[in-house]
Amino acid sequence: MEAGEDFGPWLARQLKLTGKSQAELAEELQLTRAAVSAWITGRSVPRPTVMEEIAKALGTDVGTVHTRTTDTQVGLPVTWYHRPGYPDGGRDGGNAAAFAFDADVQVLARETCQNSLDERLVKNGRPVRVRYTLHELTGEVLDAFRKAILWDDLHPHYSAVSQTAAHQKVGRVVDAGVRDMFEKGRLVLLRIDDYNASGLTGDDYDDGKFAAVVRRQLESLKSGRGAGGSYGLGKATLWATSALGMVLINSTLSVPHEGRTERRVIGRLELPWRSVDGRPYAGPAWLGRPDPDTPGAEVARSWWADEETVERLHLTRDSDEPGTSFLIVGAHDVASLDQSTVDLDVDDEDGSDDGIRDIRAMHRRLVEALGRDFWAAMTGGGSRLPLLETSVRTLRNGEVVIEEEKVDPTVTQPSRTRALRAFYDGTTVDRLTESGQVAFRTVPLRLPLSGGRRGTLGTHPAVLLVTEAEDADGVSNQVHSLRGNRMTIKRSGVAGLPLGVNAFQAVLLAGHAAGESVPFAEEAEEFLRAAEPPEHDRWGQTEELTLRWSHTAHHRIARLTTEVNAAVKELVARPKRAGGEGGAKLRKALTVPRRTVARRGAGVVLPELDGLDAEIGAGGEWRITAEVKLPRAEELPAMTPVVLLDVRSGSRPRLDWAELVAVDGCEVEDGVLRFTPGARRATFRGATDVAGHPVRTALTRLVLELRAGKGE
Repeated sequence: MEAGEDFGPWLARQLKLTGKSQAELAEELQLTRAAVSAWITGRSVPRPTVMEEIAKALGTDVGTVHTRTTDTQVGLPVTWYHRPGYPDGGRDGGNAAAFAFDADVQVLARETCQNSLDERLVKNGRPVRVRYTLHELTGEVLDAFRKAILWDDLHPHYSAVSQTAAHQKVGRVVDAGVRDMFEKGRLVLLRIDDYNASGLTGDDYDDGKFAAVVRRQLESLKSGRGAGGSYGLGKATLWATSALGMVLINSTLSVPHEGRTERRVIGRLELPWRSVDGRPYAGPAWLGRPDPDTPGAEVARSWWADEETVERLHLTRDSDEPGTSFLIVGAHDVASLDQSTVDLDVDDEDGSDDGIRDIRAMHRRLVEALGRDFWAAMTGGGSRLPLLETSVRTLRNGEVVIEEEKVDPTVTQPSRTRALRAFYDGTTVDRLTESGQVAFRTVPLRLPLSGGRRGTLGTHPAVLLVTEAEDADGVSNQVHSLRGNRMTIKRSGVAGLPLGVNAFQAVLLAGHAAGESVPFAEEAEEFLRAAEPPEHDRWGQTEELTLRWSHTAHHRIARLTTEVNAAVKELVARPKRAGGEGGAKLRKALTVPRRTVARRGAGVVLPELDGLDAEIGAGGEWRITAEVKLPRAEELPAMTPVVLLDVRSGSRPRLDWAELVAVDGCEVEDGVLRFTPGARRATFRGATDVAGHPVRTALTRLVLELRAGKGE
């Protein structure tokens, strides 16, 4: 059972809400003002019989006065407060911060999960738990929710926005969201709950986490040293993902405010400028209880809601563990229309946008984004525990559509998870010699002096981990870079890899991610955080980096990338084998005819095969990587790679390609290589079609030729 608030602060707030003074209450109770003052200041508490009289004076029941777990419901009811138009006639077409991000649930997952990581309560050592709930409302359930958010009061404002929608981007989005709700009779809610987080602490207006999120723009008040956010923009993704511009909030505080911790509720609405009944409104609105301390008691502030209210608002939390629930009303996912899963054959002439509100597709994209961006934060090993747990579930009118799915990093990123665990467990090796191993290197990040001074503050040894790739990892031969909060910041390929390297995955740990005791970890964390743009998806030149260090400070990061790529190449390069080993046998089995360079016509020099590597694949196919030397010429002829069986006599049987792909310096079109103008070398890969092999692969020898034209 929830503990009640101290009597003094509770009574003081109820007097404000009911508009009574201490003297007026004392007169109604036929007591002295000093007695009421003593209750307010906590020097004494009223007798049980007096509690009954206080309840009558406040217009509530005696149980509410005794338990003090909620406010009285008299005086100033919960309502929407709309910010009046600017006195100088200025107009805003929406919140500019929301335009920094797309209406994309994957961007939302990245920003909100990062914020939850930053607000994790670290002293108990437990991870922050973040759950995403998609909930589609229809019929009577939708009607009840509209009543709970006081839709009738909001309708004139939405109508005013719709009338000017043709002239405003935000207005067009809002108008489409309202039409979808009424014409199709459905509304998608997306709730993000975090547990073991700080919650929205602090006053409604003064400096604190609550005001930074609910009242202000471009303000970031993060708890941790290695926080991911620094611009105060990430919260805008919540409103950007709402087609109605509405987000409701229920926070359980880690530090009491007004003597309370549970069910601190507020709503914020982001609309463009509008005129309703001849009165202009600036844009934002807040759902809350009118603040009696403001002029005319018009400004709405957060209120301590009862359990029934948060249930009607779909904001019920699972426990009293600190954290915050954000409910996005009218969630949509415009970016999902760019995905390959969209059926392009569907007739959309009626303007249907069902795709952006498909709860199953949104569920899938949320799981994908969480596994891709936060696999490291969800991985533990050795003495290091996971920082994060995430899950996604999908409902329709309270019934389960997709069961709650906990994101498992070993499934979404098996190779990288293996690499990070090996580092935590201390089981890394110097070089990869067997399957499943993880190679370890340190690479230097030379930190510059601040303030534009020349020189180096110190060298931070970032940690590089390399291991073999698995199919479930997605794109292979990539480096994932991260720092203290263990969210993937940068994903990049490695240029100039040697021919025929085994597919790999690499992880770069910098700042606190490399270890708290690593030299200059704190300074590296600060430097790299400043080198991130608002999207936190790369390290490079930023205004903050220039102002705090110098305009050339980003060269240190470029140098780090060079060091990382060189270390990766050294770790994945295949060691040279003795003449009798299997690699040499395979190379002998694959030959290239050595001839005088062929010429076509007068002075036309053809491209020439210059390097080869081959192996027998798991399915018995030949897997070949070839490099082509390109002559200097304004235009190079198309060439066809042809693979033949080498036989003692007769014509050589030609094998078909099951796969033929370009790697660098060329393109493949219908089995023909077309070379990039100006390139001096080109690389391609291929695999033979096992179905066309006349004998077992291990018993064959191949000849690879490069023929002009279509190779007939």
